[in-house]
Amino acid sequence: MEQTLSIIKPDAVAKGVIGKIVDRFESNGLKIAAMRKIKLSREDAGKFYEVHKERPFFGELVDFMTSGPVVVMVLEGDNAVVKNRELMGATNPKEAAPGTIRADFAQSIDANAVHGSDSLENAKGEIEFFFAKRDIS
Repeated sequence: MEQTLSIIKPDAVAKGVIGKIVDRFESNGLKIAAMRKIKLSREDAGKFYEVHKERPFFGELVDFMTSGPVVVMVLEGDNAVVKNRELMGATNPKEAAPGTIRADFAQSIDANAVHGSDSLENAKGEIEFFFAKRDIS
């Protein structure tokens, strides 16, 4: 059973589509093993997205991710990383397949509704960033 991290980003939280996004995960065989709504500090957002620190969009990404609350989740299921990424759709919602989360709920390539781990290795670190083992059932 794999685990992956998912974040419902500030744009989707502000639109009031948390339940609709969670339903996509659960309806497609992913269990919510942990979930909470938080407001990221600039420091936390910077640490989480540190891999992008040298990229020109880093500052805008930190600004966006701290612009409102987010919902962080541990999703669990068979092939959870791949399944979550399929459900999310392409990073650019204009390129996302119909019926994916980003096609249905994202506003732009920057305000793209959700984040998902891109590998099992990254999922482990991302989950540990937000959750203690005792938080995950």
